[in-house]
Amino acid sequence: PLQSLLLLLLLLLLAHTRLLFCFSIGRLSSGSCSFNVGYSFGAFILIIGVRKGGTRALIEMLSLHSAVAAAQNEVHFFDWESHFQKGLPWYLSQMPYAFPEQLTVEKTPAYFTSSKVPKRVHQMNPDIKLLLILRDPTERVLSDYTQVFYNRLQKHKRYQPIESVLVKDGEINLGYKALNRSLYYVHMQNWLKYFPLESIHVVDGDELIRDPFPEMKKVERFLKLEPQINASNFYFNKTKGFYCLRDHGRERCLHDSKGRAHPHVAPAILQKLYHFFHEPNQKFFELVGRTFSWK
Repeated sequence: PLQSLLLLLLLLLLAHTRLLFCFSIGRLSSGSCSFNVGYSFGAFILIIGVRKGGTRALIEMLSLHSAVAAAQNEVHFFDWESHFQKGLPWYLSQMPYAFPEQLTVEKTPAYFTSSKVPKRVHQMNPDIKLLLILRDPTERVLSDYTQVFYNRLQKHKRYQPIESVLVKDGEINLGYKALNRSLYYVHMQNWLKYFPLESIHVVDGDELIRDPFPEMKKVERFLKLEPQINASNFYFNKTKGFYCLRDHGRERCLHDSKGRAHPHVAPAILQKLYHFFHEPNQKFFELVGRTFSWK
């Protein structure tokens, strides 16, 4: 009946207004900001990075869970001044609607390496749970270059050979931004100034590629989600060379831009990269209290 529909729309409007208020005062998960009309912003989760670490795969796999409502786009709220100045209500407007029992998840890989983001996120919600997915730093650099290479190729722009961006005067080119993004301990130190380690779950991006199911179970446990994702949700696509998803009989793979082959790099340059990242990697392992099988 029309009356019932109008009542439902009114309730949704009231809920949205209430949520805007809760978001603007930074009390998303506070009991005083609950509003039980069949819709609530609920708990909020951020995937903070890292670029070319597997963030798209992570959010797609997390979306297999019925208790997750995932934002489809990278919002860049906390790192882009033009977006941040629009305020938290604008940020909320970019989020999908979520039921009371659902977690809302947004991912913007640039958050991890932006120095101003941790403080801004903390001001919004000091109790927020954060997901960080990392790959072998050298592999991540090569993947970073590959993305830029294909982007420039598609736009018919000139590009630099990988050797010329990685090495300068026979040494690692410290001016290459992609190298800085792989210095994980530097950026992690900044996040740990504002959040305890218990609030940040580090997903092993290399393992997620090799065998996604065990990694996703760890994510479920960290987020205190009811166990729901299972091995049958993943199948290996031999053509693409990586795992795709199966959800209620519907199959889907990541975009063709994911999993591209990296350019050939001379072994001597690779050794320079491995050597360059060795000490920073050890510092990161000490920082988070665990090791990864990085070269």
